[in-house]
Amino acid sequence: MDHLPQTPPAARKDFSIEKVIAGEWRSTRGGEAFVVEKRYPDSFRQGSVPLRGDSPPGIIAAWAKAPQLSQLDLEQFLFLDTETTGLYGGTGIYTFLIGAGRFEGDEFRMAQFFLRDPGEESAQLAAFEQFAAPCEAIVSFNGKSFDMPMLNNRFVMNGWPLPLKDAGHLDLLHLARRLWKARLPSRALGDLESRILGLRRSEQDVPGWMIADLYYDYLHTGDARPLRGVFYHNEIDVVSMAALLNYISALLTNPVEGDIEHGLDLISIGKLYADLGHLDTAAEIYRRGLSYADLEQDAYWRALEQLSFLHKKQDEVDEAMQLWQEAAEAGQIYAHVEIAKIYEHRRKDYAEASRWTQVAVDIISTPSHPAVDRAHWLPELEHRLKRLKRRGAQTSL
Repeated sequence: MDHLPQTPPAARKDFSIEKVIAGEWRSTRGGEAFVVEKRYPDSFRQGSVPLRGDSPPGIIAAWAKAPQLSQLDLEQFLFLDTETTGLYGGTGIYTFLIGAGRFEGDEFRMAQFFLRDPGEESAQLAAFEQFAAPCEAIVSFNGKSFDMPMLNNRFVMNGWPLPLKDAGHLDLLHLARRLWKARLPSRALGDLESRILGLRRSEQDVPGWMIADLYYDYLHTGDARPLRGVFYHNEIDVVSMAALLNYISALLTNPVEGDIEHGLDLISIGKLYADLGHLDTAAEIYRRGLSYADLEQDAYWRALEQLSFLHKKQDEVDEAMQLWQEAAEAGQIYAHVEIAKIYEHRRKDYAEASRWTQVAVDIISTPSHPAVDRAHWLPELEHRLKRLKRRGAQTSL
């Protein structure tokens, strides 16, 4: 669709946007824009989580490969969410509602910039640009793939320079996937609100898949009443991002001693620290996570394996061997292989290396052992046995 329908002027009179939504008309270089603002005090909690915290974003900045974020004040972050007329960019896809929030003094300032009709887009974009001007970083939820490309496209279509072009961008969706993929079945923002923030949305909320149709209906009828739920949906999205950033910042700041409820969360954090090169801290986090009683057996053994290879990477053989021996007692094939490698390459004890390898062959050869595991390991183990017997024979000469 190249052009949105113009709202019939007569239909606007009774249920126009300004009569339904408490906003104001704001003068901009592009004309008059309809803007809704709300301020949240520092004491406000989104669910059970405060909007503002004092945890530094250093680990988050490193994960996002945007080190400049760690140098910014929280007031320089723009929290952004848009509602659009379609899921794919193009000349006829509008960001009809731009929700943005930023900290200002001791408040969180929430603003929504509404496109009453296509002819007012320049004013909408100008009002948003003015609000975002003090910010040097973007926080979004899937905004790298969706919101910012959509919004930038509208600026390009109007022939304007892109706002926040050089800003760092923290996309909380990707970070949430790293942190909670192992524990939560869904990392959608609504699910994180209920499972992480402890928030339940009101009945006023509307599902995302309905939003574009509700806006099209408004353009045809001029009746803005159904848009109340759209404004609510957008507002909650933005405010939840602020609370989620605060929660994650606190979660990652001191996971070794922090108040973390779930062992799986610690394991995910440990892997994140390891990927960033903080291997000693990662090992401490893993050890703490392994001590949690809520870890299921499969998760426990995966985490122990990851920790053992952290020790191996740092040439901490004794620590790694201790973990491999524990895993071997539980029938973990990789542990037998790693122990055999130590005996072969470091201790030159080919007989003991052969013994550990043969035990592994015996385990995977049992009928109850998964066939896929057997197909993966057996060729390597048989090859290792042949080599060890050959080396042992040479040594005995």
